[in-house]
Amino acid sequence: MFKRIACIRIGGGQVALDAAEETPVAIFVNGRHLTTVILSPGGFEDFITGYLYTEEITRGADEIESVRIEENRISVLTKNIFKRVSVKKTILSGCGGAVSYIDTQKLPIIDSDLAVTVPELEAAVAALRAPGPLDAVALAKGGRIVACSEDIDRHNALDRVIGRGLRNDLDFSRTVAVGTGPVTSEMVRKCLVANIPVLASTGPPTALAVEIAEETGLCIVGSAGTPEMAVYAHPERIVGMGT
Repeated sequence: MFKRIACIRIGGGQVALDAAEETPVAIFVNGRHLTTVILSPGGFEDFITGYLYTEEITRGADEIESVRIEENRISVLTKNIFKRVSVKKTILSGCGGAVSYIDTQKLPIIDSDLAVTVPELEAAVAALRAPGPLDAVALAKGGRIVACSEDIDRHNALDRVIGRGLRNDLDFSRTVAVGTGPVTSEMVRKCLVANIPVLASTGPPTALAVEIAEETGLCIVGSAGTPEMAVYAHPERIVGMGT
């Protein structure tokens, strides 16, 4: 995922530093071009499984008949090869303007009674890889990470861990999503589709992310793992905080 690049430090001297690699990948579903995304190399099967699910093109990994991965192309056949993807696009916040193919007025409501403790949240955030050129997102249960991915964009990383969870029959309703960077409305949407009840990140949420979370039952914890950690939506999902 990294390439050594020569550069000159401001203070003088030439050095070689790691630079995150990125690659454009065209996604084809049932022979039709759906979109082109920018990804970190590798792990494409997890990504496409999660992406098609969070975009509500499929309802689970079992609806994917086959995946063919080439250098700059992912070709997917679904079991219902005649299903057409909606052409309605809603631009949400995200790297480069993430594109969502669902109606944001019909977002799912979280269906889970999960409540987590502050030590569990802190343990999960602490277990994330150290901040670096890539964003990291993980799914955790009881403070223990059960799936983790990195990408140049945290929205892609979230799709990757959701895809891995789908492929391993993970019960999302008993998990917490933890990640690096600000929480956006697009991250909230993906958690709602997957029925992940708690989203914690090292950065603060956007106002729109909080507004959507409040209406849909998602708990948002911002600035996790820092002295500024705060609960922005549905504090009842944090043990001891009440309503």
